[in-house]
Amino acid sequence: MNIVKRMMPLALGSVIIVVTASCGGDTATSTVKAGGADGGADTADITGAGATFPAPLYGKWGSAYAAATGASLNYQAIGSGGGQTQIKARTVDFGATDDPMKPEDVAANGLVQFPAVIGSEVMIVNIPGVADNRLRLTPALIADIYMGKISRWNDPAIAAVNPGLQLRPIPVAPVYRSDSSGTTAIFTNYMKKTAPNWTLGAGKALSWPAGQGGKGNDGVAANVKNTVGGIGYVEYNYAAANKLTMTQLANADGAYVQASPATFAAAAAQADWATAKNGVADMLALPGPNTWPIVSATYILVPAKPADLAKTRAALAFFDWAFNKGDDVASQLGYIPLPDVAVAQARASWTGIQGVDAVK
Repeated sequence: MNIVKRMMPLALGSVIIVVTASCGGDTATSTVKAGGADGGADTADITGAGATFPAPLYGKWGSAYAAATGASLNYQAIGSGGGQTQIKARTVDFGATDDPMKPEDVAANGLVQFPAVIGSEVMIVNIPGVADNRLRLTPALIADIYMGKISRWNDPAIAAVNPGLQLRPIPVAPVYRSDSSGTTAIFTNYMKKTAPNWTLGAGKALSWPAGQGGKGNDGVAANVKNTVGGIGYVEYNYAAANKLTMTQLANADGAYVQASPATFAAAAAQADWATAKNGVADMLALPGPNTWPIVSATYILVPAKPADLAKTRAALAFFDWAFNKGDDVASQLGYIPLPDVAVAQARASWTGIQGVDAVK
């Protein structure tokens, strides 16, 4: 029983998913029914909002679920902060966040939180003459870049870990998220954990001393693509689908690794779901010579006491279907399906929702 799959190439435009997913300028709209092909008592259209990190996958899942069942999933990829705000206000059926809420905040807001799928972040660059997976970066170098201490790509500190790579004196142009972002929370928590020289803290929104902002993963990807010397952090699919230049990263073992499903899986396999509190398992900077260092689950929030039980059951039925049917799609897009133990914990958490015994 696993989850998620991979999505259609995301263009560098806005991702609003009706299940709307941008794809080279095209928009895919899907319908999602909650309760099976026959509709059932819990059939309802579903609304969700939040993280752009899993948006490509939710778009693909939504299209497939629509074909199988027939109702519509309207997912707005507005960032994790927006997703948390909307579910707190009960303006959507579910919120999506890459930055999990603390247990006390989940309880105080009358919510239930569970993981949906595992994804990975990569560093992308736009440096003329530097091919994909050729540039090596360390956490310390990334910290100095985002803190404005390294201003040109031929800086001696970068050259020292890239012997033989011809780096020109091109200005470094860091790109960060301008919105409240779980992708930023994952990135900055990774930096805080691995770079002693990082002084900017961690969270969904920071005061950045250098660079320019982009809204959503697609906004960061677009800014890097359009800026010579650009560097940014995005979820893997936004880089792979748009053929952007990724870097190698030094991991916890000091080995330089390339972003790939295999290196992502090496991190995900170490997650301790058995003792995970609040459904949250740490996958940042884990050991292993082939382990990618920036891997994290993304999460769903639903009301614990729904005002409209049919809507909440509809949302749960969608994710139940994804756990059963969505692994191939998730894998194709470069996401990692949840292991059985995490899926079981997610389903178990649903029994804490008033009026929900099981999803059928």
